Order: sequence, then structure tokens, then C-alpha cells
Amino acid sequence: MITHREPINPALLEHAHERAQSVENRIADRITDFSGSMPFVWMHVLWFGLWIGLGVEAYPFGLLTMIVSLEAIFLSTFVMISQNRADSKHQVVADQQWSMVQDEDKQNRELIDLSNQILALTKEVHAYASRNGHVPRAAEPAGH
Repeated sequence: MITHREPINPALLEHAHERAQSVENRIADRITDFSGSMPFVWMHVLWFGLWIGLGVEAYPFGLLTMIVSLEAIFLSTFVMISQNRADSKHQVVADQQWSMVQDEDKQNRELIDLSNQILALTKEVHAYASRNGHVPRAAEPAGH
């Protein structure tokens, strides 16, 4: 079976936890994981080889063809389920990133507002000092 790394992103951890609550999701995930693995391929090579080699049925293998067709229908459904799962994960990450961008934008606006307040206060201090004859001098270098 394919081993997946545990997600580090807290939003993905929550998403994985929510997904694991459903028995259907757990079954679909296991089937998708197995059907996308090399053991699945080798199992089919062995199965087809034995079916044909042991002469389970005569050529043109009508039953085998029907079984494989039904399997293909189900596997294509599991591929779509897997794609939906991946899309859902991507959406969770995108939503979290958008939320972070919104928070950072709010923080940046607050910092700009604070900077503007500091600038206005600095101008007021300079204006006050100028009116009262206390023009600040540049600091002299050490040692002079």
C-alpha cells in the first residue's frame, strides 16, 4: 500500500480528521490507495495469467472481459472520488491561505495607520519645538 505522510498544515489535519469520520470515505480512500499501487498491478498480472493459463474459460474470454469492464467502471468512479478528495484538500489550503492574506492585510493597514500617527506626532513635536525656539540639533559624533 502507498504510505502517505501525515499533513502538517493544521487546516489539512482538520480536513483529514473530518474525512475520516465517514466510513464511506475511509473505504474509498483505501480502495483508491490500493488501486493506485504496484501490488494492484501485479495482482492483475497474476490473475489474468492464471485465468488464461489455466483455461478457466475459452477464448474470447467473455466472462473475463465482463469482469474487467465492471472493474473499470468502479475504478473510474474511485479515480473521480480521489480527484474530488484532492480538489477538496486544495480548497482547504486555498481558504486558509486567503484567510492569512486577509489577516496580514489587516495588520499592514494597522501598521500604516500607526506609522502615519507617529509621523503626525513627529511633525507636531518639530513644529512645537520650532515655535518655542528649541530647534533640535543633529547629534554630534562621539569623540568630538
